Amino acid sequence: MDSKSERLRDACELAVQAFRKLKHSDFNDIINKLDFCIGSYNFDKNPAGLVEYGYKALGMLKEIKKNHPKKVSKTVLSALEESLT
Repeated sequence: MDSKSERLRDACELAVQAFRKLKHSDFNDIINKLDFCIGSYNFDKNPAGLVEYGYKALGMLKEIKKNHPKKVSKTVLSALEESLT
């Protein structure tokens, strides 16, 4: 079953990949938080952390895309937006 929470988890995994591709230490904190929330969700199926950090990641990625349009794919942003609404 592809629940909304599972789509959010998948979107957060895409966000982690996007942050890792940027290769900047400023993103280590959000990567670690998302990784933790993904693991936590996989264990207890509670999406609260995914929602919180999904919104933070979405905001950060949108800012990066404004200044560097080619560094963040629209796919990642769409996946986060769709799973958070």
